[in-house]
Amino acid sequence: MTVVVDASALLALLFDEPGADMVVGMVRGASLSAVNLDEVLHKCARRGMDAGAVVSHLARLELDIRAFDHAQARISAALHPRAQPAGLSFADRACLALGTVMEAVVLTADRDLSTFDAGIDIRLIR
Repeated sequence: MTVVVDASALLALLFDEPGADMVVGMVRGASLSAVNLDEVLHKCARRGMDAGAVVSHLARLELDIRAFDHAQARISAALHPRAQPAGLSFADRACLALGTVMEAVVLTADRDLSTFDAGIDIRLIR
């Protein structure tokens, strides 16, 4: 099974929040949008975590960090009219776009994202 991890799921793991156990079982080798990596690093920095330590931890998970490319931009833009009223951010749309391109399961802790119909398998971790 191909897995794309959303920033919220990865943060649940890093902060040892509910749902982290589900993420642990699926994250090794999963893909992460570089857009979501920015979100993870930003939120870790706000908690006073060292960016180098966070990146080292992520490297041990063998995450496949994917650049936000042309195909993903088109998918993300197409989702925007429905995603904005649903409260989804650009980072959420980037994650969904990557999941669509990769035909992957998307893991998230975000209830709004988990209920959004993007035509892919989105699994809530808690």
